[in-house]
Amino acid sequence: MKIGTRGSQLARWQADWVRDRLAAHDARAEIVVIRTRGDAEVDRPLHELEGKGFFTKEIEDALLDGRIDVAVHSLKDLPTTLPKGLAVGAIPTRHDPREALVNGRSLADLPAGARVGTSSLRRIAQVRFLRPDLEVVPLRGNVPTRVRKVESRELDAALLAIAGLERLGLGDKGSVIDPLDVMPAPGQGALGVEIRADDKATRKALRSLHDDASAVAVTAERALLAALGGGCQAPVAAWVSREQGAESRLYGRVTDRDGAVQLTASAELDPGKPEAAGEAVARLLESEGAASLLAR
Repeated sequence: MKIGTRGSQLARWQADWVRDRLAAHDARAEIVVIRTRGDAEVDRPLHELEGKGFFTKEIEDALLDGRIDVAVHSLKDLPTTLPKGLAVGAIPTRHDPREALVNGRSLADLPAGARVGTSSLRRIAQVRFLRPDLEVVPLRGNVPTRVRKVESRELDAALLAIAGLERLGLGDKGSVIDPLDVMPAPGQGALGVEIRADDKATRKALRSLHDDASAVAVTAERALLAALGGGCQAPVAAWVSREQGAESRLYGRVTDRDGAVQLTASAELDPGKPEAAGEAVARLLESEGAASLLAR
């Protein structure tokens, strides 16, 4: 089978990981690199681009017309509504979903006026809420490039997903941040393996990659995003806590883009009905005024 992916170092790592896991179960696959709009338009922050699916549409087009059989995405980049005829065939075991600060132990420790790089409106808004005295600088490019910009002193620090750093052997470059300080994106740290909905053979081949617990958590988070009507670049955050001996909880957050207002809510997560938790948290956030924040 043919596996479609973006060409970044992290995307290739993810696709190679899927290929190798399939090979371990006697399914042969090859990688097909596809350039997406998000890869081509790097001169502006993603939230300034119109539309959705900046890192997925071209790959999904290839899947629909049969040029590839499997698409491997970072799940946080995959819109909650898929094109007709496509489905998520597997969600492998999720990596750590939390955020990491490159060159610093925490945002609280950074000096006033420090330049913090990120391309995510969700991160920008939360940084502005916590530390309005910091300067947030747009930061695009692949993971190693972002790290180098900090190491070369172009920036004082940068926010990235710890999953991406660790997958590329750069985990020692970042300090993990409490998810209740800077909450991650819905689905962060997870892969979404997309297929044609009627491709039963490929779905069966992917069964060995699927992890039920990871699927429950990201389903709840993505249900929250869908219920709020937000896209992948909206300032919507979500995180499922799974503390030992306690009920899992879904936390959701919407932050005004200038950081002036931040709304956070949570609800217990029933593994048998993960969508219900997402919808419940969305209703709580909407009752606090989330719709008006997202409409700005």
